[in-house]
Amino acid sequence: MSTIEQSVEVRVPVRTAYDQWTQFKSFPRMMRPVLRVDQVGPAMTRWKVRVGPLTREFMAEIVEQRPDSLIAWRDAERHPRHWGEVYFRAAGPDRAVIEVHLHIEPHGLLDRLPGSAQRVSQAVREALDNFKEVIEGLGAANGAWRGSIHHGRVTPSEPNPPRSRVPKWPVG
Repeated sequence: MSTIEQSVEVRVPVRTAYDQWTQFKSFPRMMRPVLRVDQVGPAMTRWKVRVGPLTREFMAEIVEQRPDSLIAWRDAERHPRHWGEVYFRAAGPDRAVIEVHLHIEPHGLLDRLPGSAQRVSQAVREALDNFKEVIEGLGAANGAWRGSIHHGRVTPSEPNPPRSRVPKWPVG
């Protein structure tokens, strides 16, 4: 197993950095290997990535999520090939540190080639640098999901969302 740890400091508040990170659809802008991310549910995402000449799709489950603090996930396959955590912490009033811990279990020939962990580490470094450039350029998140997830159980940010005021049909 390989463990990759990378971090970056960004010049935005921790809430802004966290809120932008929850916008998975924007990942292809920041992460070159990521071609597409679909949010299937609050705790489930579908990824399409390119590794060298190969394209791979997989499901990832968010197992822990605490606003402004942590997002932890795992590959949703029977035998997970990767899992990790992204930590967010304040480094000042308008600065945040984002720390990524990625754990990879080699699976197949491509993962066992020499330098494969180094290539993944470089991709994570590049993704964090791109995230820094994007979020500092925006200055604000372009969306947010503020709910929590604990052991895969989702708690929305609004425990009792407002009820519709539209009368039930038929009316009259």
